[in-house]
Amino acid sequence: MSKIIASAAIRGSHKIVDEAWAKYEEAVKKFGKDQEVAFPNTAYYLPIIYSILGLPVKKLGDCQEALEEARKLLPPVPDEHHWLPYLGPALDAGMATFFAEEVVEAIRYLEDPDFYTKTEDPVGDRIWLGAADDVIFRKRGVEFVDGTAPGFAAILGAPPSEETAVKIARELQEKNLYVFMHSDTDGRRMAEQLLHQDVQIGWSTRLVPFGPTTSSAIFAIGFACRVALAFGGIKPGDYLGNLLYNKDRTFAFVIAFGPVSDEWYANAAGAINWGFPTISDWDIPQILPTGICTYEHVVSNVPHEEIVQKAIEVRGLKVTVTKIDIPVSYGPAFEGERVRKDDLYLECGGGKTMAVELLLSREMHEVQDGKVEVVGPEMDEVSEGSRLPLAILVEVAGRSMQEDFEPIIERQFHHLINYAQGIMHVGQRNIMWLRVSKQAREKGFKFEHIGRILHAKLHQDFGSIIDKVQVTIYTEEDKVKEIMELAKQVYARRDARIEGMTDETEEIFYSCTLCQSFAPNHVCIITPERVGMCGAYNWLDGKASYEINPTGPNQPVPKGECIDPVLGQFKGINEYVYKNSRNKVERVSLYSLMVDPMTACGCFECIATMLPACNGIMIVNRDYLGMTPTGMKFTTMAGMVGGGQVTPGFLGVSKHYITSRKFLKAEGGLKRVVWMPKMLKEELKDKLLKRCEEEGMPDLLDKIADESVGTTEEEVLEFLKKVGHPALEMPPLV
Repeated sequence: MSKIIASAAIRGSHKIVDEAWAKYEEAVKKFGKDQEVAFPNTAYYLPIIYSILGLPVKKLGDCQEALEEARKLLPPVPDEHHWLPYLGPALDAGMATFFAEEVVEAIRYLEDPDFYTKTEDPVGDRIWLGAADDVIFRKRGVEFVDGTAPGFAAILGAPPSEETAVKIARELQEKNLYVFMHSDTDGRRMAEQLLHQDVQIGWSTRLVPFGPTTSSAIFAIGFACRVALAFGGIKPGDYLGNLLYNKDRTFAFVIAFGPVSDEWYANAAGAINWGFPTISDWDIPQILPTGICTYEHVVSNVPHEEIVQKAIEVRGLKVTVTKIDIPVSYGPAFEGERVRKDDLYLECGGGKTMAVELLLSREMHEVQDGKVEVVGPEMDEVSEGSRLPLAILVEVAGRSMQEDFEPIIERQFHHLINYAQGIMHVGQRNIMWLRVSKQAREKGFKFEHIGRILHAKLHQDFGSIIDKVQVTIYTEEDKVKEIMELAKQVYARRDARIEGMTDETEEIFYSCTLCQSFAPNHVCIITPERVGMCGAYNWLDGKASYEINPTGPNQPVPKGECIDPVLGQFKGINEYVYKNSRNKVERVSLYSLMVDPMTACGCFECIATMLPACNGIMIVNRDYLGMTPTGMKFTTMAGMVGGGQVTPGFLGVSKHYITSRKFLKAEGGLKRVVWMPKMLKEELKDKLLKRCEEEGMPDLLDKIADESVGTTEEEVLEFLKKVGHPALEMPPLV
């Protein structure tokens, strides 16, 4: 390893550790050692320290042990006249740097609680987000599981111009990478550069402004550590497992802009421990041999127009980007953009005009592949601020295409259209809403390009079942009305087909092992009446996915002999799960919380668990941040459920499954539910009321407690007795 880099990294680490000790001692005088410390609403304490040392930092006094470990790791600064092996000492110095910086950032949360927004996106003039809370982490973690986010770029400093910053950010977004921004270069910060150029930043656009200082880099490394802990089954303190997991599976790298300080060298040395190389535009020494990183460790003097591609090459990241001939940038990073009123050029639907989207399967001779037609006014034919009716009709044909696949493919319109920069698509079917920004229109975007996007992406994503795609976009009111009437008939037919399906009428269920890269023992079983716990895959989706990719994560599973109809245990399911969980899970009950419950990865929408004193079951959704009657928040319970564990009494579930007739049938179903957050009750209200009617208890929903009643088991029990909840008269849960 370069003596210059090693020496600089070790010098920088000494400085950072000394500063952390000084801040710690000052904080102890001010707050005391018993003061609680944490990154708000995160389950893994200070995640780098917790994952590497196994040390849960709960109170300020716990920081002392972490800083002592940092000091132990610090090697002496290399003597100017002696050449030594530098790799090991430099890596130790880098690790010490991260321990110290994590303590610094924890103290910052104490001293200035409002320094970071603790939100998903900037709030007004406050742009620094700080550590991702567990709601954001779990939500974004799915994208790392399914490959829509292959990695992240940790940015130190800023390019010399705002235009260069925008160009590099867009290139990273187009390659589906997250961009984590930290520190400054001569007072320039990349997040601020992007804002000055009217670029939306935040988790929703994958341009994440973690913090203005170098120490905020620990939020990026901590994110990687949490991925290994939450999804990879890596145990706290298994430092080697965590480092290797991230080297092999979390494809990240550092891009440093401008002169590299000793502190930056120290952080770069720390990142190398995880296999994350550094690429710089500055003329600094390079470390080209392979070793800890997959390929080179430090590559420098890279021109700005080549820096993104070089970083991807050095990290060994395989990114597939399909170029679509449209005048705006395109990729998943733009899916979260919002087109606000001040930036609005054109809108359709959203209650302002009639709008509908529909996909239909046709015979081969009825579809002309690649035909895109706009019937009615085009965007360049209307003035700014216009509102138009809209109907998007996509007709597809294919030898393997089936009518059952229509709604699955149609649901892809939402994200496929949103991937276009400056285009906002909300909703689906006949409640969709489209907004086009002034910037997109200035670049030449038109309705025609929506057709080009759908043609290209449906071929790419569904090529195994679709051979031809033709798109017609209507903006004339009479034509839109015609498509609307046709669509309503189609929707009604589809709904009747799906609603009529039961677990008893189908002999084939579907597996989902999409998350096994993070939870190797987890196998999800999807049935007509049990949607995947992430809420993203139903039985028809599993069937369509298998047709598209017969060797993919969704496989048909013959359910076989019914062992227990109440528990929902089937011989074929058990055999499949045992084999595909690597012989770790012998049995699974599809309808039970208490007996052989299904494993979970970490992407579940809700958690169901028992309240013993209430003889009932509570459900909490991921978005609810408060305390629950179990005495635990969602984030704490998530650690007991995820990672492919079998935990009787705890179960990851989707929102849709809560309204299923098979929901926890073995424990009594909906009648057993005694508490859920008010927001969840409101979201599912119509479906829950229907189920209550079916159960012969139309007032059951009013008897289910929420946080307005209480957040302790004693408060809930008192309420249940008052309203006469049926769970109190049911057989004991345990």
